Order: sequence, then structure tokens, then C-alpha cells
Amino acid sequence: MLLAEAGLLDGIEFAGHWAYRDLFREHYPKVRFREDAILRIDEDARIVTAGGVTSWEDLALYVIARLCGAQHAIRTAKVYLLSGHLDGQLPFAAMTRRLQQSDAVIHECQAWIAQNYARANPVATMAERAGLEPRTFARRFRAATGYLPMDYVHALRIEEAKQLIETEGIGIDDIGLSVGYEDPTFFRRLFKRKAGLTPAAYRRKFAGMLKVGKSDPGSRMW
Repeated sequence: MLLAEAGLLDGIEFAGHWAYRDLFREHYPKVRFREDAILRIDEDARIVTAGGVTSWEDLALYVIARLCGAQHAIRTAKVYLLSGHLDGQLPFAAMTRRLQQSDAVIHECQAWIAQNYARANPVATMAERAGLEPRTFARRFRAATGYLPMDYVHALRIEEAKQLIETEGIGIDDIGLSVGYEDPTFFRRLFKRKAGLTPAAYRRKFAGMLKVGKSDPGSRMW
């Protein structure tokens, strides 16, 4: 944020923690925030930005490779067991849901959709409940939340799907259906676009963490 406030990030792609994406879009619109990136290097290689706390590992390996050569970076990675965040930042990102207070109508719609995201035609229902024409509703919803209505619904559904994948053993298609997607192909494609991984890969990455903690007392993570 210090770099952004100083104007040093204007016009360049910037890697920052996904939780700050809304803040940057609101306060630093000239910065091209990349919520999916772990590292971003500007065209002149003057500024390198990292996406999160443990991204220091990726940043350190980049600096070592740049100043000392790739082999030194590889040896450092082997000695310290650094594997990098090869999947990017999206698998770790979560939707930041702020119930805004400035527009009471949209606030009520946010509260309603949080409990009814799996229903068919949710955007049309919200517009009807709000007593607004679809275009007017979409404009007000985006002004209040930063999302188009259907994008907001998709984000809610994918967040719920993530939680089910992480903690439940039910099939991927059943999870998609439970959050509102009758077409399993569309669900899988959308999930990968939003989470950076297929549902199956996401399950291996995060559900596997819980299995390690439960099944092997000698290698517990907590």
C-alpha cells in the first residue's frame, strides 16, 4: 500500500494478498491488481511484488536466481525444502463478503441470497424482491458490492462448494448440484476459473491436509 500510495505501482501489474483486492480496486484504481499471482515483476524489473506472507519463499528464490544464477536458487530450494506456490494464489483465495449499509435494498438482497444461492434464477428473484427493473437492479448491485449480480451468486456458490469439497466425501457432481449447478461440466469449468484448480485437484490439495492430521499421529500438522 505504501508503494501504491506513492504512485509507484500505477499502470503495472501488482501481486498482493487476495484479501486486499477490494481495497485496491476502490482506492488505487490505476494499479492492475492480480489476485491470482504469487509474484509480479514490472517491465523494467525495478519492482517485484509478492502475493502473501509465505510468498517470501518465491521472492527469495527469484532474487537468488536473478543475482546468483538459477543453480544457486535450485540448491537453496532443495536445502530448505522450498517448493513454491506453483498453483498461484487463487486456490487460497476466498470471497470477501461485505454487507454494505449504504443501500438498504441491496443489503436485503445480500442477506437473502446468502441463504438462497442454490435456487434457480436467483438474480431475477432478487430484482423482483427489490422491486427494480433488471438493469436498474444490476447497476445498483454493482455500485454497492463491486460485483455484477450473477458474478456475486457464482462467487457464493463456489465458496460453498469449496467448503463441501474440503470437508465432505460426496461426489463432485453432487456438490455442484447442491450449490445450484445442474450442468456438471459448467460447474467444473467455473470452479477451475474461480479457484485455479479443478474440483478434484482442489480436494487433493486441501482435503489431504486434514487426512494427514487425522491418520498419522506422527506427522500431525496441528
